Amino acid sequence: MELRRYILKRLVQITIIFFVILTVLFLLFRLAPGDPVSRMVDPDMTPEDAEQLIHQLGLDKPLGIQYLVYLKNFFTGHFGISFHYGEPVVDVIWNRLPNTILLFTTSIILSALVGIFLGKIASWHKGEKTDSVMTIGALVTHTLFLPWLALILIWVFGYKLGWFPINGMISEEVWLDPDAGFIAKGLDIGYHMILPLTTLFLIHFGAYLLIMRSSMLETLKEDYILTARAKGLEEKDIRDRHAAPNAALPVVTSVGLSLAFSINGGALTETVFTWPGIGRELVFSVSQNDYPLAQASFLLIAIVVLISNLVVDVLYAYLDPRIRY
Repeated sequence: MELRRYILKRLVQITIIFFVILTVLFLLFRLAPGDPVSRMVDPDMTPEDAEQLIHQLGLDKPLGIQYLVYLKNFFTGHFGISFHYGEPVVDVIWNRLPNTILLFTTSIILSALVGIFLGKIASWHKGEKTDSVMTIGALVTHTLFLPWLALILIWVFGYKLGWFPINGMISEEVWLDPDAGFIAKGLDIGYHMILPLTTLFLIHFGAYLLIMRSSMLETLKEDYILTARAKGLEEKDIRDRHAAPNAALPVVTSVGLSLAFSINGGALTETVFTWPGIGRELVFSVSQNDYPLAQASFLLIAIVVLISNLVVDVLYAYLDPRIRY
């Protein structure tokens, strides 16, 4: 019952926060200096065309009326037409969302699994050479500048060695081949994923390793670990079955939030590798003043982040019996 009450309370908070975000986005796009239509579409358009488009978009109405229409459009799923693509914004987002989820969810899960495993090993060998090598390696990779690392990988493995493609998500010759089956197309996508996936893995796994190592060191000081040792349990069982599950709780939070923020696609990664995802479209829509697409993308990110925070909090109660709401 307490957990239900907590969830209801958080849902109310999320609703309030989301309405604040909705309002802020509305004001940011509409109260910015200058003519919104000429800024979003074409600076060289005639005044008559600008006035007509302003009327069609409802931007000549009072701000309060615009806000009510804005809320109505959001709750009915109507985000407008992309100025650049000439397609409904919802269609543009849904066409690119699976690409972002595929790349970034894979990278985060892989990074978390490796980071948790290596962090567990590093903490168990605290002060030894194994711990030093893993910790230094994690610090170095985690602090690398992502575009620089991505360009180095492209230059070495894509340009010099020619082992992997340097941009895009698919090969036209494969996808246009009528004889190419599902497996061939899937392998082609995986082949294009190698360099961006490697980049994201190298950047992120170090953070999970360091979080797991720090949490594991604190967990190993707990009384129940001393009790387990007093009972004569094997060190491997103490590490893997008693210490590691509880030590992994902070990593769960980090992974949950990382999955949430991955919905924006990591604009830098998708831009460098020309990966057709939400992050690249977000950068493009802002730079091209594609107002409907940019606004919908920001709202999507906000929704996923807010819900993910709630899921992580609730998950804590199931992972750690000591936590009660």
